[in-house]
Amino acid sequence: MSHRLCLLLIDDNPADLMLAQEAFAEHAEGVSVSTCRDGESALAYLRDTSHSLPDVVILDINMPQMNGFEVLRAIRADPDLRHLPVVMLTTSDSKKDIDQAYDLFASSYMVKRGNFAAFVEQVDQFVQFWQECRFKQHRDVRTR
Repeated sequence: MSHRLCLLLIDDNPADLMLAQEAFAEHAEGVSVSTCRDGESALAYLRDTSHSLPDVVILDINMPQMNGFEVLRAIRADPDLRHLPVVMLTTSDSKKDIDQAYDLFASSYMVKRGNFAAFVEQVDQFVQFWQECRFKQHRDVRTR
């Protein structure tokens, strides 16, 4: 694979971060994952010009100080960041939360699966989808 999918995972829960990193580790050849544990550090990371922006931001909703909706709102308000795909990954299946995420222009909303095997399957589908979305144009150019 010539392109690596670069992800920024934002979640304050150390156990959830560890499980997600384990699930994404199965795709280590084609995926790199950076992490932030709160909204403020995530926005600082995204605004830091010493590295490239991620291909996709994965954002939890329930975080202290600055929740995921506030982070999403800040990303969408920033002209340098608003183009980034932001996927909400959370335990909440509340219609209110889902509606709010899409009102703030989340790219998608995923409810974390309950057991690790199901979560790994969810991550596999996520990686496949975003590799196809983000790198399809590169494959199309090479095949012309």
